[in-house]
Amino acid sequence: MFYTVEELITQADCSFSGNVAELMISTEIELTGRSREEILTIMSTNLTVMQSSIQDGLNDRKSLSGLTGGDAAKLDRYLKAGKILSGSSILTAARNAMAVNEHNAKMGLVCATPTAGSAGCLPAVLGVATDKLGLNQEEQLNFLFAAGAFGLVIANNASISGAEGGCQAEVGSAAAMSAAALTLAAGGSPYQASQAICFVIKNMLGLICDPVAGLVEVPCVKRNAMGASYALVAADMALAGIESKIPVDEVINAMYQVGSSLPTAFRETAEGGLAATPTGQKLAQRIFGEPS
Repeated sequence: MFYTVEELITQADCSFSGNVAELMISTEIELTGRSREEILTIMSTNLTVMQSSIQDGLNDRKSLSGLTGGDAAKLDRYLKAGKILSGSSILTAARNAMAVNEHNAKMGLVCATPTAGSAGCLPAVLGVATDKLGLNQEEQLNFLFAAGAFGLVIANNASISGAEGGCQAEVGSAAAMSAAALTLAAGGSPYQASQAICFVIKNMLGLICDPVAGLVEVPCVKRNAMGASYALVAADMALAGIESKIPVDEVINAMYQVGSSLPTAFRETAEGGLAATPTGQKLAQRIFGEPS
């Protein structure tokens, strides 16, 4: 078992030839007592759910609240028109992330990675990695195990809960996990993957959790899209050899400290931020028929 990213890197390099996925599988065997075959079967099921949630979310249907739905399909049409500004990989990841979270808002089945509210980032980035890097089934599973390894450290040393640490802890963690796994899938080292985590979390420090009407829709869907795009940029920065001046475990601890300092209004209570705007309150009243 590893408790810091530094320990994760050391164990992966020394015992698994830098293979973080194998380290995570070994750890899972140790913690759960399941066989390797059982663990691979479970993760294969997770992968199937992630892939399906992207496709199932690419439609114009609205959620029950009417707050979200159809934006992933809009971005899909925009992509296919070919007149894009920010590059197909980034926009594809953003489209995929919105599709997953819109599907979640319509009560569709998603895989919490690490939460339902941040479920779009990892499958979105994995989808881009699969297409761009030609990942096979085994490599896609390795992507997920690697993401889980780094996510385990973040969860144990900071938080993955918006109610505890703000959106930096949810979408921030999801984007960081995605960036690390993408870096490894592209041939980077565990250390470079850790640097990708730094870039994402440092960029998202202090991001509050302020769901309009208390629903995981606005601004959550679009934040997943932005988180997925951050992951791609962070991975490229890490692969270019750029390093963080602040060590990764200190960055994760900083996220914990910032999250602990956030007022309750900014931790999933719908009492601050966008939820407290006049329009946010009107939307809540329209949905629930009472003042927010």
